Amino acid sequence: MGNPRTTSGPVHLALPLPLPKPAPDCDVCGALVSQRQAARDRGDFSAATDADVEIRNHPHRTRGRR
Repeated sequence: MGNPRTTSGPVHLALPLPLPKPAPDCDVCGALVSQRQAARDRGDFSAATDADVEIRNHPHRTRGRR
């Protein structure tokens, strides 16, 4: 029997996603890229991640036909 005070196995984390690419000629994507960089420059990585999510979910993504 194992000792109930032992620790569990290691936690396996996924690699971070690559930075999303903004859609060319999109003002919204361009503004989000600027916001992301400004957030990184001031050390606000939460805001930088929020901008990444917005860029990634922006409706200019290429999607397959339905």
